Parts: sequence; C-alpha cells; structure tokens
Amino acid sequence: MNHPDTQPLLAALQWRYATKVFDATKKIPADVWAALEQSLVLTPTSYGMQPYQFLIVQDAAKRAALLPHSWGQKQVVDCSHYVVFTARTELTDADADKLIQRTSDVRGIPLEKLSFYRDMILSDVVNGPRGKTAHEWAARQSYIALGNIMTCAALLGVDACPMEGLSPIEYDKVLGLEGSGYKTVMACAFGYRAPTDKYAGLPKVRYPAADLIRVV
Repeated sequence: MNHPDTQPLLAALQWRYATKVFDATKKIPADVWAALEQSLVLTPTSYGMQPYQFLIVQDAAKRAALLPHSWGQKQVVDCSHYVVFTARTELTDADADKLIQRTSDVRGIPLEKLSFYRDMILSDVVNGPRGKTAHEWAARQSYIALGNIMTCAALLGVDACPMEGLSPIEYDKVLGLEGSGYKTVMACAFGYRAPTDKYAGLPKVRYPAADLIRVV
C-alpha cells in the first residue's frame, strides 16, 4: 500500500476560513456542487438514521427574506449556494421502519433478520431517554454533515462560511418548515471568496496541538 500524501489535506485546511465576503459573480460548477451534495448524502450518522434534510436555497427572493433573520450577514445573498441544515423534531416507529426497509433493500437482508436492529433504535432514540430530546440528538447529527461538507469543500477549492447567527424560528417560517417534522439548526454559505475579504489572509488562531490532543 502506497503511503498517502497528507499535504493536500493539510494545505486545504490551512487555506479554508470562514469566508465573510463572497464574490457574487462566481458560481460553483455543477459537477463540483453535485460532489458536495454527495458528501452530505454520504455523511455518517448514529444508527445510520440520517435524521435531517438539507435545503439548498437558490431562490433569490427566499434568500432576501432570510437576510434580516441572519444578523444581516451578506453571505446569505452573495454566496453561490446556500444550505440550511434542518433536523427532525421527533423520531417515531415509522423512522425506524424506513431505515430498516432501506437497509433490507440495499443489502438484500430479509426484514426479519433486522428486527434486533429495529428494536435497538426504538429502545434508544425513539422510546428511550434520548427519544425525549430527539431534536437535539438529530441536530448533533446535522453538525457531522456540516463538518463533512466543509472539509470536502476545502479539498475542492470551494469557500464556506458556517452560520449559527440566525433565527431558526424565523427561518422555519420563511422556508415553510412549520409542521413539517423538521426545524432549522444552522446554515452554511458556499462559493468563492472576494479579493476584498480582509479575513482571507489572516493567520489562523489555534492552540498548540499539545493543548488540545492528549494520548491516554
């Protein structure tokens, strides 16, 4: 097995930053965006439940409506692609059944052989203690997806800005999520940095690895 070259990954992570000013004239090519969408689809989740949906907000009027509920951050309207991460408000038996059926279809496993898996899900995130805080649990899964797509974007030379500075309740109203079973968690803008973004050239402020990583 060839030893992997780690430099492209580290260089991409050094290059990326939370982009404050996007070049509104530059759009992400369709094939690049398709790959980034697949990075969302391929994100790992607990039990493989995928308790979220990703809303790609490309309608200019919707973005304009979201702007005042986003602390006025212009990334919302200037970026190439704007993704709103939503998570399930609750989990039910039907959610477990959907995953078990999908697993059976994809892997060719009879449903009866997956009953233990279904029972495990039901006893934990549906009817168990974590079922009482299902939205919070689902929201944490959506953050895994956020980290995944941001790293993939950096590797493809696409800028990103994760955004928690928004009103989830107002986002839900604008995006018609009320009563849908999903709530807004956060958003992320994608595109290409403008030459005028003063933050692009600033050194990263990170603690030394020794402060953050311990071998025990």
